[in-house]
Amino acid sequence: MLERFSRLPSALERLTRWERLGPSRIPALLVHPHRDAGGPAPGVIWMHGRTAFKELDPGRYLRLVRAGFAVCAVDLPGHGERFEAAMQHPRHTLDVIIQMIDEIDEVTDAWTAAEPVDADRLSIGGMSAGGMATLARLCRPHRFRSTSVEACTGSWEHQRHREMFEGRDDASVAAADPIRNLAGWREIPVQAIHTRADAWVGFDGQAAFVAALRARYEQPDHVDFVIYEETGAPFEHAGFGRMAADAKNRQRDFFRRWG
Repeated sequence: MLERFSRLPSALERLTRWERLGPSRIPALLVHPHRDAGGPAPGVIWMHGRTAFKELDPGRYLRLVRAGFAVCAVDLPGHGERFEAAMQHPRHTLDVIIQMIDEIDEVTDAWTAAEPVDADRLSIGGMSAGGMATLARLCRPHRFRSTSVEACTGSWEHQRHREMFEGRDDASVAAADPIRNLAGWREIPVQAIHTRADAWVGFDGQAAFVAALRARYEQPDHVDFVIYEETGAPFEHAGFGRMAADAKNRQRDFFRRWG
C-alpha cells in the first residue's frame, strides 16, 4: 500500500472499521455515520479498479458518510490486503472481475448482518474493473436500489482487443457481458461517469451500453450519463483528474436522490 494512503483522514478514520467479511474473509473498509446511535443507515458497496486498493479513495467515502450513507469498500481479488502480484497484470483483469461478481452477495450479506445498515436501501458501484463487476452482477436478481459506475464499460465486445480478453472464448465472455444479458436487468436508476478521451476503457462501449439501457427503460431519464471531454487524468482514465471533485459530488448527489 502506498505510504500516503496508509492512514485515512482523521474525520474518516474515527468512523471506520476494517473487517473480513463472509466465509471467504474478504477485506473490507466499513464506514458508518452513526454506528453506535440512531437507526440503520442506507448503504453503498464500492469496488476499486485494477492495481488499486480500498483505502485509495477517502474523499469519496467522506462525501458519502457526510450525506448519511454507510460505505462498504472491498479489495478486489488479488488486490490490497489480498495482494497477488500476478493479479495486477491486465491479462488477469477478467479473472478478477468474474471472482468479484460471485463475491458481491457474500459481502452484502455479511455487511448487513454486522453493521446497522438498511438492507432495503442498498446501492452499489465501482470504478473500472470494479464497475464492470457491478454491471455484470446487476444482470442477475439482486436487492440494490441504484448504481453508479465510473470509467468502465457494460459492452465487453468493445474491449475484445484488450489484453484482458486474450485467449478467452466468445461463449465465456458473452455469459457475463452485461449488454448481452440485459434480459435479467431490473430497471433501477443508473449513473455512468466517463471521459470521452479514455485511453483504457473506450467511451463508445459505455455509450452503447447506456443507449441499450435507455432503450429498455420505461423511464430512460433514470439513466444518467455524465461525460467529460478530457480531465488531465493519467490515460484519461484514473480518477478524472481536475474533474475528480465534480465527479464525486455528482455521485454523492445521485445516491442521495436514489439510495
